[in-house]
Amino acid sequence: MAALAGLLATYALSGTALATPDAGDDAPETSQEITADQSPRLESAGSTGEIPGLGEIVHTPNVTHVANVPKNALQSTNSDISFQGNYAYAGNYNGFVIHDISRPSKPKIVAEVLCPGGQGDISVSGDLLFLSVDSSRSDDSCNSVSQSATIKDSWEGIRIFDISDKRNPKYVSAVETYCGSHTNTLVPDGKNVYLYISSYYPDASFPDCQPPHDGISIVKVPRNAPERAEVSSFEVLFPDGGFPGSDRGSATTGCHDITVYPRLKIAAGACMGDGILMDISKPAKPRVIDRVQDAERFAFWHSATFSQDGKKVVFTDELGGGGAATCNARIGDEYGANGIYHITGKGDRRRLEFQSYFKIPRYQSDTENCVAHNGSLIPVRGRDIMVQSWYQGGVSIWEFTDSGNPHEIGYFDRGPQSNDTLTFGGSWSAYYYNGYIYSNDQMGLDVLRIDDPRTNGARGVKLTELNAQTQPSYW
Repeated sequence: MAALAGLLATYALSGTALATPDAGDDAPETSQEITADQSPRLESAGSTGEIPGLGEIVHTPNVTHVANVPKNALQSTNSDISFQGNYAYAGNYNGFVIHDISRPSKPKIVAEVLCPGGQGDISVSGDLLFLSVDSSRSDDSCNSVSQSATIKDSWEGIRIFDISDKRNPKYVSAVETYCGSHTNTLVPDGKNVYLYISSYYPDASFPDCQPPHDGISIVKVPRNAPERAEVSSFEVLFPDGGFPGSDRGSATTGCHDITVYPRLKIAAGACMGDGILMDISKPAKPRVIDRVQDAERFAFWHSATFSQDGKKVVFTDELGGGGAATCNARIGDEYGANGIYHITGKGDRRRLEFQSYFKIPRYQSDTENCVAHNGSLIPVRGRDIMVQSWYQGGVSIWEFTDSGNPHEIGYFDRGPQSNDTLTFGGSWSAYYYNGYIYSNDQMGLDVLRIDDPRTNGARGVKLTELNAQTQPSYW
């Protein structure tokens, strides 16, 4: 395995570890705060057609834009984020960025690791960082180049880094997984860490990604010997092949993302055409308890979030694959939305029961990619409140305490990047961590704060680590 040598360099002026000497400068942005008397007008923008101007920032009075850290060396697509102590680890299609967030108003880039491979889904645990590679490569090194998946020795899967030295992360090992790793979900288990690897779209011409691809790879990582990480099994979740597909919904050929709730020993899987509830009392052998489909309203089951009590699940639908304009009047308010489900019953008789849909109530322009995407809970006792990315639909804070009446309570949004062309951009992941919202936007890392009686109770909750797909128990 080729090492990471040569890919990290020191930037003398700032002390930041860089992968390349180039730094891109983002254009300055205008910011417009929405006053209390303007807020109702903007909340009804869906009916009036009112859209912010190019690059214009708008937000509700209870949301403050605290800081933005523009992209630096890694100019590719920003993806997921994980947190540990005073650091945020931001994934990118070309590697990852480590931010010092000890002062949320002035976050600093500590290191950037150039390690191309696509997706860049990210998890951290102790001194280890796990990075998903879902782009066929010539080998497992950070020096690899793109290579067709039809070639037997092409590689994709999970890369593992030692992050004990935040300024100088080191490549430890890599594990090839079937069909690569679109996302990874960390499941702690004593001396080991298990990773549930979600991937999809097999093809008969791909030697390492043959159909049927009806489950997930499970990677076992010994904490004290990560170089011995390996695929422990491939767990079939859909013995019948899963949802066959329709004119509105994707066929199931694997999973897109899985969220685990270790304290309750359950997991929710978003698997293209299926939403599933699993028992993970044996982390190496997850077992499907219930499965739901929504052929009329869900195009692509994308991700999941549990309520704090574990009695609800919010599934997201990534209509259009994240690259389409689906937050407009033509699409309506039930496609590309969230589906709220209750978990009823006990043990193996637990069932997922649909309650309602939620979609942001602000129409976006036809040049803005917008759809429900990655989010997490804001931990407030007695309430179910979620912060969520919507690409160019911005960051939404919404409540589903009453599952039949979900509603938005705040937002942060940038105007379109273009008035003429559908252009990819916006927030990929938005998570609440220790009093602030961190959004991995295509304009860089945004730091937001919400000041609202409904969410202020969360300020007393302090975590030492957060992987949003490994859902914590806050109390």
